[in-house]
Amino acid sequence: MATIQIKNVPEETYTVLRQRAALAHQSLQKYLLGHLIEVAGEPTINEILYRAGGRSGGSVTLKASTSTVRANRDSH
Repeated sequence: MATIQIKNVPEETYTVLRQRAALAHQSLQKYLLGHLIEVAGEPTINEILYRAGGRSGGSVTLKASTSTVRANRDSH
């Protein structure tokens, strides 16, 4: 496993994180590792858009799709 070291953490930030770890009955390392794993497990919006941009398929414009949605709402 890799090791990460973060320097120059503001004292206030460190204190808050340490308190949250204690409330979760975890060491600061375990608490932060859990959050890092969670963050890395969720794709960023840029990653989602990049993957979506590589797909081929329909070519409906925003205007056309908006009109369709509005027409659908109005018919109900």
